[in-house]
Amino acid sequence: MKRKKSLILSIFFWGSGQFFICKQRLKGIIMFALQLLMISLEVFNGYWIEYFAGYVNDFSIRLHGGFFTKGFWGLITLGEKTGGKYGDHSTMLVINGMIAIFTLILFIGVYIYNLRDAYLTGKRIDETSEYVTSLEYFKKTKNKNFPYMVLIPIGIAFLFVVILPIIFSVLTAFLNYNRDHLPPGKLLSWVGLYNFKKLLTVPIWSQTFLKVLTWTVLWTLIGTLSSYFLGMFQAILVNHKSVKFKNIFRTILILPWAIPQMISLLVFRNLLNGQFGPLNTLLLKLGIISENIPFLSDPLIAKVTVLVVNLWLSFPMFMVMMLGVFANLDKSLYEAAYIDGAGKFQAFKKITFPLVFKATIPNLIMSMAANFNSFGAIYFLTQGGPINEKMQFAGDTDILISWIYKLTLNQQMYDIAAVMSVLLFIIVGGVSYWNFKRTVSFKEL
Repeated sequence: MKRKKSLILSIFFWGSGQFFICKQRLKGIIMFALQLLMISLEVFNGYWIEYFAGYVNDFSIRLHGGFFTKGFWGLITLGEKTGGKYGDHSTMLVINGMIAIFTLILFIGVYIYNLRDAYLTGKRIDETSEYVTSLEYFKKTKNKNFPYMVLIPIGIAFLFVVILPIIFSVLTAFLNYNRDHLPPGKLLSWVGLYNFKKLLTVPIWSQTFLKVLTWTVLWTLIGTLSSYFLGMFQAILVNHKSVKFKNIFRTILILPWAIPQMISLLVFRNLLNGQFGPLNTLLLKLGIISENIPFLSDPLIAKVTVLVVNLWLSFPMFMVMMLGVFANLDKSLYEAAYIDGAGKFQAFKKITFPLVFKATIPNLIMSMAANFNSFGAIYFLTQGGPINEKMQFAGDTDILISWIYKLTLNQQMYDIAAVMSVLLFIIVGGVSYWNFKRTVSFKEL
């Protein structure tokens, strides 16, 4: 049976079953070349040849291991020697270990494909007694699986560029990676769930986390929903038949969205300055207020301020979105409703709002996820302030993402920041997935 012979040969030497049994020479050579590449990565990146030749007496994986063995060793041990030119750098060992694992996974995938292909090709010969050349196979594969062939390089790049940093962030949550343990001066070590326990049980950390999380949720809900409904209100006004020069009004209302957010936030920061801001100066001159309003320095007023500024910056996006939805609503629905005696409010309640909400809910969910992680809207306006001495490295307007930024950049507490990043991912990902699965748009997929 050629299927068995082809499979057995390919177990030990990739592509040999295709080459010798199935007579697919080119395919067999490519498979074997990939096996040689995997072996070469290990052998020629270490001192295995010198070791087996007897030139290395005191062999150690740290100094003489190859690409895969040294990668696995580094990921497990995180190094043995500190400082100096030849010391170990724990974070680099983690990254190299992850690269080694990802690379090995890709080679394992090729190996499994090699075995499956050897068996199926041999089986086809057993059943039909026909041999398919490598060129014919590649031509058929190209016509049948062209989309996958294009996506494979993109998928490999995605694995190393996107997935690897995410996994590194997750692994950091299980390390003692902080200002007291900074490589290469000091080695890191695996601490298990200690960082999660510290964040959730140590009073100063748990209280700060609870306060920041509560404000983050309020900021997300109020900021998103207020922008959504103001955008809807503006869209209804602009879309009304009695409004003239609609294009002019649309252009004016879109401007807050069109201007780069960072520039707008920095302008608002100067405009709302508690001592020398133009707004306070104007209100004082008009006699509306008797003393400066602490827009950015009072805890409650600062929170209201960031919500109002966010409303100004965000509502045009929803307005434009809903204008597009309004333009595609079926006018016959309204005609039938008016014939049945419905008023304008009833038509809006029963027809307009349900249809618009159903069409825009995916965008609403994505906007909530974006606001949950809206670093710029907070940091460039208040920098998380005002400072609260009862909170651990966080201010009254800090949301989770801005607190994480402070912990990493200012305090070098990468382990706790990584823990919060993991929790943030679980919260945002879980809520978004649950909401997306309940929308009509995703139920149809």
